[in-house]
Amino acid sequence: MRLIIARCSVDYVGRLDAHLPTAKRLIMVKADGSVSIHADDRAYKPLNWMTPPCTLREEAVLDIEGTDTGEQLWIVENPKGEQLRISLEEVLHETSVELGEDPGLVKDGVEAHLQELLAEHITALGDGFSLVRREYPTAIGPVDLLARDATGRTVAVEVKRRGGIDGVEQLSRYVELLNRDDLLAPVSGVFAAQEIKPQARTLAEDRGFRCLVLDYDELRGIESNELRLF
Repeated sequence: MRLIIARCSVDYVGRLDAHLPTAKRLIMVKADGSVSIHADDRAYKPLNWMTPPCTLREEAVLDIEGTDTGEQLWIVENPKGEQLRISLEEVLHETSVELGEDPGLVKDGVEAHLQELLAEHITALGDGFSLVRREYPTAIGPVDLLARDATGRTVAVEVKRRGGIDGVEQLSRYVELLNRDDLLAPVSGVFAAQEIKPQARTLAEDRGFRCLVLDYDELRGIESNELRLF
């Protein structure tokens, strides 16, 4: 993990051009090759980023007379030719740390079992659904379930015991990343949980995700002990 705090400007050149004017920012270069740029007021979501596979090239910036200005230009490029061009005007701090292999997120027993049960009974998502894979790998972590609906469209499913805003944000990142893969796009999202908080439901629906409340006992094939009229 390489961390750089620098005064920089950033230009994204690709399907959509974007520009970040000069400001102090955190630049994160991970062992998997990904590069992301962060501000101090946007929680964990980066301002811009490039996912692997990509290459990073560092160049000195010269003035019109060919003299080194002390500034640097980083060119991060993916196989599609899209570029993240980072102009570092002043490096305030830089450090590199070897984090080693991460054991990954360990879900609690109920949440892990919910994911397993939903994978076994994927039609709980709707008629015609089929499972592609559990724990579908991505550069930012595995998607709980990747499925296809009755029309063959790709669906990413995030499974939680209690669904909060963090879970919706997690699903958002997965869907955004998966939609960059031409073989999977367009990708929609389903936020599935035993309990979904009102704020999380509002955010999920605003982002076009479907919310699904899971009945743990029903998925296990056990009748609920609650009294029912029908």
